[in-house]
Amino acid sequence: MFFFSKSRYCLAWQCPKLLWLSKYRPELKPEDPSLQARFDEGNSVGDLAMGLLGDFTEVTAFKEDGRLDLNKMQELTKQCIAQGVKNICEASFNYNGLYCAVDILHKEDDGWAIYEVKSSTHASHIYAVDIAYQKYVLENCGLKITGTYLICINSDYVRGAELDIHKFFRVVDLAAEVKDELQNVPSLLKKAKDIYSLKEEPQKDIGAHCRDPYPCIFWDYCTRNLPKPNVFDIYRLSFNKALDFYYQGKYDFETLLYDGGITNGKQLRQLLHSVSNQGDEIDKNGIKDFMNTLSYPIYFLDFETMQPVIPQFEGTAPYQQIPFQYSLHYIEKEGGELRHKEFLAVSGEDPRRAIAESLCENIPLNVCVTAYNKGFECGRLKELAASFPDLADHLLNISDNMKDLLTPFQSGYYYNKAMGGSFSIKSVLPALFPNDPALDYHNLEQIHNGTEAMTIFPSIKDMPPSEQETARRNLLKYCELDTFAMVKLWEKLKEVII
Repeated sequence: MFFFSKSRYCLAWQCPKLLWLSKYRPELKPEDPSLQARFDEGNSVGDLAMGLLGDFTEVTAFKEDGRLDLNKMQELTKQCIAQGVKNICEASFNYNGLYCAVDILHKEDDGWAIYEVKSSTHASHIYAVDIAYQKYVLENCGLKITGTYLICINSDYVRGAELDIHKFFRVVDLAAEVKDELQNVPSLLKKAKDIYSLKEEPQKDIGAHCRDPYPCIFWDYCTRNLPKPNVFDIYRLSFNKALDFYYQGKYDFETLLYDGGITNGKQLRQLLHSVSNQGDEIDKNGIKDFMNTLSYPIYFLDFETMQPVIPQFEGTAPYQQIPFQYSLHYIEKEGGELRHKEFLAVSGEDPRRAIAESLCENIPLNVCVTAYNKGFECGRLKELAASFPDLADHLLNISDNMKDLLTPFQSGYYYNKAMGGSFSIKSVLPALFPNDPALDYHNLEQIHNGTEAMTIFPSIKDMPPSEQETARRNLLKYCELDTFAMVKLWEKLKEVII
């Protein structure tokens, strides 16, 4: 029997090949360690929204093995409708194998309204596609649907002492968009059934659909026959422009270099170094000019942050970057010893005041502070200054005296082929130190990048004590490597201009 869900329907809407691969070749999906954390966060938003329209009954049910009991959920939904329950959460329906669970099914005077909950801050068109499928299923199950709404997050909300869900969420009427999409549902379902019947994957070239509405998880698989690197790896080349080159058959670097019409200097440098296999390109004068902006004592600063979708602390907004950790290497004078200080907050507590005080204690006024992509660190410092006026002068002084170690690399003063199309520290560091295990993030335990750090830190409070200690130790090691890496890049810049 054909079984379909609203998530599969949205896959079919984006790309038939995406739907087929998700069904028959799921092992091709790349591993995503942060997927579960995003899933859990989405569930938290959904749970919070259940009370938005008043008292509710949730019909979620599980089998003994932990899987959802869809049949039980459908039975409970029918009972709630018969009993006149005003708000049914996870209301479940099945029409000829077309299954859907409505986040909130709200009783209105002459029918029912569908409320779809998303952890986004804006109303993307794919949400109307999702709701149109739900409306199709429910109407074919005999319900009169009188409203179709999206519950999303109000990006302007700032939490007070208590979380106000009526201000945190905003409701968007998607009636017009859903009406337009509803007429497409029968034909798309027919196509989906045809796709499911195929024994071989459908032929579908890459295109705009690979990024719209979401980046495709099978991108690496679908582009496996392209040369590496290719047009989609060019520095800051828009995806649509890269597609234009691709459709012209210009996707390898040699063709793009000599017949692509590319004029951007950084992009041309990347192509030339790759095709001709040139060694390091060093602009000593440019590096000297940059290095002359630095002075002793010199500090190397890096933050780790978390971005809770539901604000946890008073004065914070949805998805606000909350710094919970920093690493600080510093050298007080030329030829001086490299020293290190660090801070890591307590998981579950508001870290902002403690980290702000620690920064003011460990970084003197009017000293040279460096960061890699300083806009991020300066942004956090200004936010902390706004939150704590008594510390504002010192925090803003740190920001005002900050220099960006990204500058000489992004400006092209130092470039080699291994950097490719990125000047992030994760690209530049291995390009300049390819055989140094002490600078290899892969050799770290548990935490290898900022995404993993922001995922692990909030969960520490729920770990057993032994696991908490391990996670904190690994967080400290990771952040320390970030600033030690900055020190090594600074030393390399000094070395090449001698």
